[in-house]
Amino acid sequence: MRSYNPDLTPPWKKPKPVPEVPADPDLVVEEVTTGFCGAVIRCEAGTVTLEDRFGKHRVFPLEPRGFLLEGRVVTLVRPVAGGPVRPTRTASGSIAVPGARARVARAGRIYVEGRHDAELVERVWGDDLRIEGVVVEYLEGVDDLPSIVAEFAPGPDARLGVLVDHLVPGSKESRIAAQVTSPHVLVVGHPYIDVWEAVKPSALGIPAWPAVPRGQNWKTGVCRALGWPSDNTGAVWQAILKRVTSYKDLEPELLGRVEELIDFVTAP
Repeated sequence: MRSYNPDLTPPWKKPKPVPEVPADPDLVVEEVTTGFCGAVIRCEAGTVTLEDRFGKHRVFPLEPRGFLLEGRVVTLVRPVAGGPVRPTRTASGSIAVPGARARVARAGRIYVEGRHDAELVERVWGDDLRIEGVVVEYLEGVDDLPSIVAEFAPGPDARLGVLVDHLVPGSKESRIAAQVTSPHVLVVGHPYIDVWEAVKPSALGIPAWPAVPRGQNWKTGVCRALGWPSDNTGAVWQAILKRVTSYKDLEPELLGRVEELIDFVTAP
């Protein structure tokens, strides 16, 4: 008697095997049917939970060939308890490139309003910016933005991105930004009076950022309302900055604008 394989599928029609990858925390993958891209935050029996860079959660089944990892189809599997945890992304949510060298600085730049803005951008996007060769400088305010842009002399090979605080319709900042019309300059902004407010309250253990009466210094008012030292806002900021460990600790209104500026400055 001959022995027959019950699987009559021709070999050339059988799907090729794909790697099995443990769904370790912070692994960034894309679900093949929806295109949802996010980092693994939880893996349970039969399912994996992903979080995208804006904090949205989605739960997907651990199906064969169900995800893309760096563009390749993989099968996610539940990680072995006690297995090694490897860093897979930078603080901004980008794929980590271990051992990557900083690129020579581009002619283009990203300008931000103040020192605190620059320190926050470095904290979250520093690894990405070094790989891309993008330098961030701070302006100490935007009152002289049109003349600063003119002095920079932006062009196709030297693009300029500018991040502005409190860029909302009718504000002084919006009127100044409207004076910059060069196609080689992108001015974007977030709605917050100060970049402190772009840090999620949950990252600091507070229920919300307090409202500060108009005409009062915002930082001082916040510190007084929260019982923080109001005579040394620089020290308070350093304490806030230490609580920011990744993009998850920042509001989407800031995340999207910084990503937009990096894309603009690095575009071919």
